[in-house]
Amino acid sequence: MPRLKKVLESHNNKLHVKKDDNVIVISGKDKGKKGRVIAAFPRENRVLIEGVNIVKKHARPSQANPQGGIIEQEAPIHVSNVMHIDPKSGKVTRIGYKVLDNGKKVRVAKRSGEVID
Repeated sequence: MPRLKKVLESHNNKLHVKKDDNVIVISGKDKGKKGRVIAAFPRENRVLIEGVNIVKKHARPSQANPQGGIIEQEAPIHVSNVMHIDPKSGKVTRIGYKVLDNGKKVRVAKRSGEVID
C-alpha cells in the first residue's frame, strides 16, 4: 500500500494580509523592501509580493514565449516575514479587528486605529 504524502499546512489557515495590501518585509534577504500583495496562499501560509523575492526561472521556448531563456519573477515568501504598513504614518503595524455600528467587521491598524479595508 503506498504511503500518503502529508501536506504541510497549519490547522488555522487565516492570514493577516489580503490581496492589494501594502506590506513591508521584516526578515530575510529582502528585508526592508515594500510592496503590494499580488496573491495570498492561505494553505501554504505564503504571500506573493510585487518586486520582492525575485528568482530566475529557466523557460523553454513555447507559443507564448518563442525565445525561451531566463525569466525573472516573484516567488512566494512566508506570511510571518511581512507586516502591514500603517496608512497614516507609513510605519509597520499590527492588525486588529473591529465591528462597526452597521455590524460590518473591518481590519484596523493597531498603531493609528485607521480602518484598512
